[in-house]
Amino acid sequence: MPKYVYDFTEGNKDLKDLLGGKGANLAEMTNLGLPVPPGFTITTDACRRFLEDGGLPEGLDEEISQHLTALEGRMGRRLGQADDPLLVSVRSGAKFSMPGMMETVLNIGLNDQSVHGLVKQAGGNERFAWDSYRRLIQMFGKTVQGIDGELFDEALEELKHGRDDLELEAADFQRLVETYKGIVREQTGQDFPADPHDQMRMAVMAVFESWNAPRAILYRRQERIPTDLGTAVNVCSMVFGNCGMDSGTGVAFTRDPGSGHQGVYGDYLQNAQGEDVVAGIRNTMPLQDLERLDKSVYDELMKIMATLENHYRDLCDIEFTVERGKLWMLQTRVGKRTAGAAFRIAVQLVDQGLIDLDEAVTRVSGAQLAQLMFPRFDGDAKTPKITTGMNASPGAAVGKAVFSSERAVELAAAGEDVILVRRETNPDDLSGMIAAQGVLTSRGGKTSHAAVVARGMGKTCVCGAEELEVSTKERRFTAPGGVVVSEGDVISIDGSSGAVYLGEVPVVPSPVVEYFEGATDQDDELVRAVDRIMTHADATRRLKVRANADNAEDAARARRFGAEGIGLCRTEHMFLGDRRQLVEDLVLASSKEERDQALAALEPLQKADFVEIFQAMAGLPVTIRLIDPPLHEFLPDYTELSVKVALAGDRAEEKDRRVLAAVKRLHEQNPMLGLRGVRLGLVIPGLFAMQVRAIAEAAKAVEGARAEIMIPLVGAVQELEYVKDEAQRILTEVGVEALVGTMIEVPRAALTAGQIAEAAEFFSFGTNDLTQMTWGFSRDDVEAAFFSKYLELGVFGVSPFESLDRDGVGRLVRIAAEEGRATRPDLKLGICGEHGGDPDSIHFCHQAGLDYVSCSPFRIPVARLEAGRAVLTSTDSDTR
Repeated sequence: MPKYVYDFTEGNKDLKDLLGGKGANLAEMTNLGLPVPPGFTITTDACRRFLEDGGLPEGLDEEISQHLTALEGRMGRRLGQADDPLLVSVRSGAKFSMPGMMETVLNIGLNDQSVHGLVKQAGGNERFAWDSYRRLIQMFGKTVQGIDGELFDEALEELKHGRDDLELEAADFQRLVETYKGIVREQTGQDFPADPHDQMRMAVMAVFESWNAPRAILYRRQERIPTDLGTAVNVCSMVFGNCGMDSGTGVAFTRDPGSGHQGVYGDYLQNAQGEDVVAGIRNTMPLQDLERLDKSVYDELMKIMATLENHYRDLCDIEFTVERGKLWMLQTRVGKRTAGAAFRIAVQLVDQGLIDLDEAVTRVSGAQLAQLMFPRFDGDAKTPKITTGMNASPGAAVGKAVFSSERAVELAAAGEDVILVRRETNPDDLSGMIAAQGVLTSRGGKTSHAAVVARGMGKTCVCGAEELEVSTKERRFTAPGGVVVSEGDVISIDGSSGAVYLGEVPVVPSPVVEYFEGATDQDDELVRAVDRIMTHADATRRLKVRANADNAEDAARARRFGAEGIGLCRTEHMFLGDRRQLVEDLVLASSKEERDQALAALEPLQKADFVEIFQAMAGLPVTIRLIDPPLHEFLPDYTELSVKVALAGDRAEEKDRRVLAAVKRLHEQNPMLGLRGVRLGLVIPGLFAMQVRAIAEAAKAVEGARAEIMIPLVGAVQELEYVKDEAQRILTEVGVEALVGTMIEVPRAALTAGQIAEAAEFFSFGTNDLTQMTWGFSRDDVEAAFFSKYLELGVFGVSPFESLDRDGVGRLVRIAAEEGRATRPDLKLGICGEHGGDPDSIHFCHQAGLDYVSCSPFRIPVARLEAGRAVLTSTDSDTR
């Protein structure tokens, strides 16, 4: 028979999986000899069995009874004893802190008889006893019996008639008890349960059930807490902060969770119980005021806080109660903190000798670093919010709404800040995106074109704001409530939360970005902390960190941010703007002469692009992907051109007719799975050869240049062999060396990696497309279409485009890595999809033995930090 119940004296802080965070820490404080009210913990195992079976597991009632009997013996009174009652609290406590998400019931054991015994215990304090009884009925009715809490609140307010709760007398609470019991009877058809054992049993089941309450599910999803952990239940003998003005309850932090600074931080509320501090029933007083009220209790609390911080070696969050001058510790946990506080505290603890730099790196995260890097809106601003979309690329951007790239470029050139608003973006919008402060779309998800490109440029982006009706023709959008924003109206978008505001929200700049950009002034305490953490993370990590960069400006920025090369240079972005016509001419060429003419015009332009990038990277490796996008992106729109020719009739120009015929011939129903990547290079003679020659000539022109040529969308080794043979011929002819490899983005490539590695000198995993093809998802459509429902149903906990799907896509990566290196032991392995900048995905890449990750320039510091953390937290045996 499994053991489901542990006394506080039996556990410790390392048993969080079994006892939950609260239970494990109550046990730890008990072991430290701190004043913890006696009690016991029902394990998470019991919760999981309860949720599976729909009832308490066999043997649990007997175990609870045994521990309750032992508790009664220790306390010298029985649960609900009429003349001298033992009262207990029943509180949730999962492995990870979920404050306020699950249930708590206090004062269990009170009924119409034992309330008089409580009066006797309290030295005749009837007010305290009847107040405690009404609290039990109120909490039990709401959390266990599912009664609308507002019914109890309304009854209390009616009784108070504007009085403060401290002005209520015993007779008031006695009447309130009867009112509350009437509410229970009316709402449930039954009397409030008078049997204390029934109260406790029902409360335990209610806590278990609250694990799957909507708010708990939502919180877990937000915090990425696994759904199968379950919660423990802590049954603790009651201590009372509502016995009078010599009693109270409080919350304390061993350091400021907002800034990380050392000092006395917290709140205290006299003559109050349990949830009163966080419920805000009265204004609290600063914790320092407790010294004036009761110096001995204050001094004891300060000593205990120091003990706990030194023991846990971290910021501690503490709940305590003072009962008639006696201090009791009700909870401690490692406290939540802001991103800035996390970095400051980690370094402070190193300086105090409590932790070393290895542990300091594990105490912070890439997500926290990202929060520090992007400018943020002033939280005190009162600008009205008009909608919320997807938080696609962090930051805070303010500007005039514009609805075309041309207008964005025009106004930006005139010195105006603009926000580019589109239903969705495409490669033609690149100039507008560069010119704009931020991008807002009503369609698309976090890996849509707008999101991916914006993150690469460090632009703020909110995508998929579906409530907006965007009319690019009328140059306006309509928001909920009839709000109309026309071109030129100022809006603000928050890429961290997805919020969209009407008007200007002031922003606060980030000194951390200035540090990464090369600022030498380190007077800022936060910057010094970030510098120490990053320096150690860089010295620790095995994974190299490269950048996804398509031009010299991004390449230079990436180097400043610490990039050790370029892992993905997308050449298709170089064919936009004025050059697009040359590509169209190449694709539509009807003779070798026309094709050669277009290629001859493109080659020097490509070479110049590559020269600039090689110069910016100054001898660091540069992986250049040959042209990859669907062909239709470089051709006129089939529908628009058809309409134009049809309307012109016999007057239609011969060129338009010829182009329409070619576009019709090349038209694809699903261009993302059509003529693109290596297929395009094989079908259009000379295209890849032109690019390879441009790369080779540029590498020869720049001293120390290190080129790596990547063939996209390969699914069979024969495709790669054909292109590689041609590439090697050109490289030899020009007289330069370069690695030739492929992007693994087609599932078949991953599954035949052993064959492909015979030709490829490196693999770069393009996990955007690999995820899309493995799942059968269209990444530009599915997030807005049904991902919210999938998240709600728990089909997955986070979008597979946001964090790598380890079981499916990750398995393909492992297969390709293992089989590729079995064929070619020195095979270089990297990742260049969006997952290259995702913290969890970076840890996977470390475990899978990859050599580097490549990500957007602004994500490079995050990747550097997480690569260091991966070394310090990894337990995977297959790392290289």
